[in-house]
Amino acid sequence: MGQKSHILFAIGVISILRIQPAQADSDISRLQDIIHPQRSTALLAQDSGVTVVQVTEVKANPTDKGVEIILQTALGQQLQVVNRSAGNSFIVEIPNAQLRLPSGDAFTFRSEKPVEGITQITASNLDANTIRVTVTGEAGLPTVELFDSPDEGLIFGVASVASTPPQQQPPTPQTPEQEQSTSETQAEQEVSAEDDQPIELVVTGEQDGYRVRDTSTATKTDTPLRDIPQSIQVIPQQVIRDQNITQLQDAIRNVPGVNVFTPPSFPTVNVNIRGFLVGAYSGNYLRDGLREPSQTTFDFANIERVEVLKGPASVLFGRGLPGGTVNLITKQPLRDPFYGVDAMIGSDDFYRGAVDLSGPLNDSGTILYRLNTTYKNAGSFVDFLENRQLLIAPVLSLAIGEKTKLTLEGEYIDSTTNSSNLGIPADGTILPNPNGKIPRNRNINEPSAFYKLTLGRVGYRLEHKFSDNWSLQNAFRAVFERNEQELFLPTSLADNNQIVNRLAIKDRRVESDSYDLAVDLAGKFSTGSIEHQLLIGTTLSFDRTTDQSFRGTAAPLDLFNPVYNSTVGSLSRASDATKTDSLGIYIQDQIKLVENLKLLLGVRFDTFKQTTENLVANTALEQSDNAFSPRVGIVYQPVTPISLYASYTRSFSPVTGIAFGGNSFQPERGTQYEVGVKADLNDRLSASLAFYDITRSNVTTEDNRPGVPPGFSIQTGEQRSRGIELSFAGEILPGWSIFAGYAYNDARITKDNTFAVDNRVNNAPENSFNLWTTYEIQQGSFQGFGVGAGFFFVGDRQGDLANTFTVPSYFRTDAALFYKRDRFRAQINFRNLFDVDYFESAANRVRLFAGEPLTVQGTISWEF
Repeated sequence: MGQKSHILFAIGVISILRIQPAQADSDISRLQDIIHPQRSTALLAQDSGVTVVQVTEVKANPTDKGVEIILQTALGQQLQVVNRSAGNSFIVEIPNAQLRLPSGDAFTFRSEKPVEGITQITASNLDANTIRVTVTGEAGLPTVELFDSPDEGLIFGVASVASTPPQQQPPTPQTPEQEQSTSETQAEQEVSAEDDQPIELVVTGEQDGYRVRDTSTATKTDTPLRDIPQSIQVIPQQVIRDQNITQLQDAIRNVPGVNVFTPPSFPTVNVNIRGFLVGAYSGNYLRDGLREPSQTTFDFANIERVEVLKGPASVLFGRGLPGGTVNLITKQPLRDPFYGVDAMIGSDDFYRGAVDLSGPLNDSGTILYRLNTTYKNAGSFVDFLENRQLLIAPVLSLAIGEKTKLTLEGEYIDSTTNSSNLGIPADGTILPNPNGKIPRNRNINEPSAFYKLTLGRVGYRLEHKFSDNWSLQNAFRAVFERNEQELFLPTSLADNNQIVNRLAIKDRRVESDSYDLAVDLAGKFSTGSIEHQLLIGTTLSFDRTTDQSFRGTAAPLDLFNPVYNSTVGSLSRASDATKTDSLGIYIQDQIKLVENLKLLLGVRFDTFKQTTENLVANTALEQSDNAFSPRVGIVYQPVTPISLYASYTRSFSPVTGIAFGGNSFQPERGTQYEVGVKADLNDRLSASLAFYDITRSNVTTEDNRPGVPPGFSIQTGEQRSRGIELSFAGEILPGWSIFAGYAYNDARITKDNTFAVDNRVNNAPENSFNLWTTYEIQQGSFQGFGVGAGFFFVGDRQGDLANTFTVPSYFRTDAALFYKRDRFRAQINFRNLFDVDYFESAANRVRLFAGEPLTVQGTISWEF
C-alpha cells in the first residue's frame, strides 16, 4: 500500500494549512529550509525531468473549528508551497503538482460558503504543473501565521474574517465528507497547546494579475466588485508595469468610456469620463479615498493601482462632476524586506530612475516603512519642451497594540516644465490651410515659458478595531502647492490662417493650501436574518488659494516661420483669493437580504461656503449652499458567478458667480440611472456590461432675456449622456492575460440658450475601444520571455460645443517585449508603434493636442 501525502486547509476561527507527508521526523522541513514566500513560483519549479505529483482527490471535512480541505496524492513526495494575497483572497500555489480528480472535473474544485466569513474555496490547475488554492474572505484578508512543528511539519495558521464565531456545525461541503483520523485531531491539539510564539507571515496584498476582485472606492469598505451596483474598473499594478506607465494620462486610456483630454506633457491632468470633462480641482480625483485638490501631472512611482468609479459619487466624496471619480491607491509598507530599483531610458531624451524600499524597522515588525523616490528628465516631440521631476514619498506604519494602526504619509514633488504644450490650431492640422500643414512638433509657446511646481503632502490614517464587527478610521491630509508660471496662450487665428494671436501671462504665482479630514465608523450587525454593513462618516475640508499674475498682449507668432523671444505689450495685474469650506455627513448601509440579493442605500448632506475676492478691485463675492446626494442600488445573483444590478445616484458641484438680479448660482447636479451585469467567466477572468443614462442639470448658459445686459449667465442649460460599456480583465489561459473594453457614448446638449439643442458634447467620442494583452512563456528554455500588444481606438468627436469642427478618429498600436528571471526584469515598450499622426483632444479651434509619435522606452528592474 503506497504512502500518502496530504495538504490540509482548516478554515474557521483558526485555520491551518499543513504539509503532512508520511515520512520520519528527520525528513520534515525546518524553518531554515522553508522557501521564502516572496519568491515566485517559478523559483520553486523543478526541472522537467522531475515527476509532477498528481492530486487525485480533494475533500472538505467539517471540524469543530470550521472546515478542513484536504488535497490527497498517492505519492510520497513532499510538496512545497508559495503563498500570497490578492484582495480578500489568501492564495497558495503548489509547484510540480496537478489536479486529476476522479469526479470528471479534472481541473477545478469549488466550495461555496463553507463556513461563516469565508465566501469561497477553490483548487484549480494554474498551469501544467502548478496547483492554486484560493481562500476568499467575506470582509477582509485572513491573517497568516507560520509554524514549524516537530510533529506536524510546515503549518500555516489563518485567522478567519468571520463577523461572528461559528455557532453551529458548518454546512455540508460539495464533496463527500470524511472523518479526521485520531492522530490528526491529536496533532491539532498539540499545535494549539504549543508555548512557542508562532512566526508571523503577512503577505504583501499584491493584486492577482490583471483581474481585481475587491475595491474600497465604491463603498469605502472592502467590497467584491461583483457586489457593487455601479460600474467600476481597476487598473492593477501588473498592467501598470507591463505597459511601463509613469503617469495618469497613460493609465487612464485602459478604461472604457474614459478618454485623455490633456497630453502627458501638460502640467495638469484632465480626462473625459462618460462624455463629461473631469478637470483639475473638480473634486473628482482622490488619493486613497481622500480628495486630491491639485491634480497635477506626477510620476507613478508610489502608485499601486488606479480605481475609476463611473458616474456620480457625491454620496461618499462630496462635490464633483457627474462623469466619474478617479482614485489613486498608493503603495503601502510591507512586512517582508523589499528593495526594488528601476532604470529607464527612451525616445526624446527620456531618462528615469526609481527606487522602492520597504520592510520592518524593528524585530517585532510593529513598525514598517516604505520609501518611493524617482527622478525623471524627459524631453518631448514638441519643440524645446522639457520636464524635470523629483518625487520622494515616505510612508511609516505603526502597530499600536493588536487593534490599532497608525500610518503616517508624506510626499514631496519638485517639477519644472520648460515651455508647456498649449496645442496647435485646427486649421493646418485636421482642417485645410492654404499656407500648408502645421508640423505637430510646433510649439506656439515661447522657449522662455515655464511651469515650476513645488508640492508637499502630509497626513495620517488611524485605524482602530473595537471588535471583529466594528471599526473606526480617521484620515487627514494637508496639501501645499506652490507654482510659478509664464506662458503665451493662443487666443485666435488671423484671417490669413498664418498668424496666431497670443495672450502673455507673466509672473503668475499660485499658492494653494488644502486640508481634508474624514472619520468613518463601520460595523456589521443583523436584524433577524438580514445582514447589514453600516458606514457612518463625516468629512471636513478647507481650501485657501491665491492667484496673481500680469497679463498683456504678446506679439503674434507665424505658425509656418516662427520667430520667438517676442516682446510683450503693457501688462495689467490680476489677483484674486478663494476660500472654500465644506462639511459633509453621510450614512450607507450594505444590506444582504438573502445570500443572492443585496441592497445598497446611502445619503449624504453637504454644506459649503465659498468666498472669492478680487484683490485688485477690492471686491468680494460670497456664496453658500446645501446639497443632498442619495444613492440606491440592488444586486441580484441568480447563480454565484453572475451579478445583475441596478442603481440610482446623484452628484453636485458648486458654481461660482452671480446671476442677473444678484442671486448666487445653485450647484450643478448630476443624476445617473445604471443597470448592468458582472460575470466571473472562470476563476481567472471576469467581465462586466453596463448601460447608463446621466443628466447634467443647472448648467450655466448665456442669459439672453430681454433687459439683461451682456455677460450674465442663467442656469437653464442641460446635457445628457447615454451609453454602453463592456470590459474584460484577467487570464484567458496560463500566461495569457487580457485587459480590454468597449464604450458607446451619446452625449448631447438637451437645453441651452447659446448652442443648438442636440449638439454633441465636445471631446466625447461616440465609440472607443481598448485592448491590452500579454503572453508569457510558462516553461522550457524560454520561460520568462513575454510579449504584449495594445490597440486603442477613439472615434470622431466634436472640438467645441458649437460643433464647428470634428477631431478625427484614430487607431493606435502599442507593443512590449519583456523577460523575467528570478528578481530581474527587462522590457522594451513601444507606444504608437506605426507612428500614426493623431490628435488626443481639442480645447478650442486654436488649441488641438497632438498625440505622441512612435516612442520607445527600455526598462531594467531589480528586486532584492
